[in-house]
Amino acid sequence: MKEKFNPFNLAIFVLVCEVAGLIGSIFTISAIGTWYKDLNKPDFSPPDWIFGPVWTILYALMGISAYLVFSRGWKNKKVRNAINTFGIQLTLNVLWSIIFFGGKNPFLALLEITILWAAIFVTIQKFNGISKTAGKLMVPYLIWVTFATTLNLSIVLMN
Repeated sequence: MKEKFNPFNLAIFVLVCEVAGLIGSIFTISAIGTWYKDLNKPDFSPPDWIFGPVWTILYALMGISAYLVFSRGWKNKKVRNAINTFGIQLTLNVLWSIIFFGGKNPFLALLEITILWAAIFVTIQKFNGISKTAGKLMVPYLIWVTFATTLNLSIVLMN
């Protein structure tokens, strides 16, 4: 059952995702100009300024995606399960920044981002079973995390 469009709920889901990004950025920003700049990075490493805009867009897409699933009815067990899985992957997303930038531990972050990737994949599968649009909106995020995993691996191997 699809509920009527609720702009307040949509805003809450997007805001929650953007706040998750903000929390992660607290650890990121303090390390970018110091520890991170001194790491050996591969040639395909993008400029630092690109991460903020990309993540802002991805968090917005994630919030819209979660809203679309939630709007199918919280009483639906499948919806609750999918949103809970989404919450797990969002928590893992924040945790990666804490481990990589805050803890300055690329190896442990690589292990964690691998789990994050799997959690995103599972979230997409669950979202697809409820809303194909919601599943599709999560795909750019999975692609970016695939790239981030490759970058993380390269940093581990080069340092």
